[in-house]
Amino acid sequence: MPGAGKSTIAEGLKSKGYAIINLGNTVRNEAKKRNLEASRENLGKLMLELREKNGPGAIAELVKSEIESSSANVLLIDGVRSNDEIQVLKKFGIVKLLAIHASTDTRFDFLQKRGRSDDPQTKEHFNERDNRELGVGISNSIALSDYAISNIGLTKDELLKKSYEIIQRWIK
Repeated sequence: MPGAGKSTIAEGLKSKGYAIINLGNTVRNEAKKRNLEASRENLGKLMLELREKNGPGAIAELVKSEIESSSANVLLIDGVRSNDEIQVLKKFGIVKLLAIHASTDTRFDFLQKRGRSDDPQTKEHFNERDNRELGVGISNSIALSDYAISNIGLTKDELLKKSYEIIQRWIK
């Protein structure tokens, strides 16, 4: 779910040599191409519109060329939202899904501190975003993940260490 720590892990593991593709940034880039402000409302509507127009795996489809042109052996895809996106990604190689869990209070706190243009500033906006994410199927992906980490009470270093260890086991 938004704010659980996915991007923190992805950014933190860049130093380990992993290439990162952020699906949320893909939507932000699409908004920029359309001259849309990267607001919470605009990005949410655009994400839903892309899925409605191009199918439920549409956001993953937008990164196909980035995946194909990558020379990395391991790509971390940050922000998978549905099993349909996972199916698109499986066309390019082995896919393992790491779910990151955090309580709603923890996630809201993280999002308040993160400061992206689309981060919710109120509990109402936070709940709207959660409901939108649940509506596109994120709970199914979380439920079918290969491994899950509870990001409650962990330091950033502990979260990165756990994530790195799990990924290393997968690629050996």
